[in-house]
Amino acid sequence: MAAEIHSRPQSSRPVLLSKIEGHQDAVTAALLIPKEDGVITASEDRTIRVWLKRDSGQYWPSIYHTMASPCSAMTYHHDSRRIFVGQDNGAVMEFHVSEDFNKMNFIKTYPAHQNRVSAIIFSVTSEWVVSTGHDKCVSWMCTRSGDVLGRHVFTSWASCLQYDFDTQYAFVGDYSGQITLLKMEQNTCSVITTLKGHEGSVASLWWDPIQRLLFSGASDNSIIMWDIGGRKGRTLLLQGHHDRVQALCYLQLTRQLVSCSSDGGIAVWNMDVSREEAPQWLESDSCQKCEQPFFWNIKQMWDTKTLGLRQHHCRKCGQAVCGKCSGKRSSYPSMGFEFQVRMCDSCYDSIKDEDRTSLATFHEGKHNISHMSMDVARGLMVTCGTDRVVKIWDMTPVVGCSLATGFSPH
Repeated sequence: MAAEIHSRPQSSRPVLLSKIEGHQDAVTAALLIPKEDGVITASEDRTIRVWLKRDSGQYWPSIYHTMASPCSAMTYHHDSRRIFVGQDNGAVMEFHVSEDFNKMNFIKTYPAHQNRVSAIIFSVTSEWVVSTGHDKCVSWMCTRSGDVLGRHVFTSWASCLQYDFDTQYAFVGDYSGQITLLKMEQNTCSVITTLKGHEGSVASLWWDPIQRLLFSGASDNSIIMWDIGGRKGRTLLLQGHHDRVQALCYLQLTRQLVSCSSDGGIAVWNMDVSREEAPQWLESDSCQKCEQPFFWNIKQMWDTKTLGLRQHHCRKCGQAVCGKCSGKRSSYPSMGFEFQVRMCDSCYDSIKDEDRTSLATFHEGKHNISHMSMDVARGLMVTCGTDRVVKIWDMTPVVGCSLATGFSPH
């Protein structure tokens, strides 16, 4: 496990309320049932389970359904009590849950993909099921007829999905590290733009339609905030995790971002502060501080009779610098650097002690997190992962009691 970051004393932490164990393989999705003491889980062990809290305080499976293939993705619509489960064989299956959550009826199967389903979203207004898969495509299907309305193919595995229900725009992250913005129609779609910023596969997305902000987490351990609605297309980099960022949730009310990584790290980022964009890295044939040549600058090395140096970059100004001119390290939270990164000497000297005050809190989930979801109204979070354990957390000590007015989790 990676060490926690302690930039300042922490007194408030997520409170573990319950642990649910019983799955025989990795739990790929866990969703809290709104207004109920219940959780729906899907697993690689080919089961979907609905867990309800009993008088004893323990969670017991009220529904235990075995699928034909490992379950790889899931979404649940509470008002209609419809569950959509994606499978390793590429199919998406729809179920309807009874009002008492003790029975689940099969509705239909959608021929969504030719390979593992990675994400599903259900739009009740358009009666569409939108999904992505490892067959490198996004599909959208009609829930009335069960037919596939359209597909769009990418060059890499499609790994995650977000959807704007009002405009029918879809955001699709893939294993190449890019995010594609699609405008979906009844039977066609068009590519609006592609967002490139990650150096690893995109593992998670979160779309906030109110502020029109898109958050992406990736295997490069970083998060990027894309200001889709802003005229300047501002992007902010957040670096505080030590492993792949697997799940995101933006709390619009308190302007906080909750993120989880595969090493068990849980981070809560304060987005209600002034933040700076990380600079683009500049390119140069010589150090932009001392003007010593880099090792590929043969002409200057010959002219000055010196050995070339290795190129680095200052994370604050973006200048290309040598090791001697960038020997210091510092955190710089307003630019998203919660741990120490390389700085040139002049940038390091310009940073004050108060500039190093953390703008995030970091906590340890103590299990390998592959999926997270939140019930914002109650301040609850559920995490699950490859250790086959599901954990339910009270997040109100971290994100604020205003999210959970009138709710007592204990």
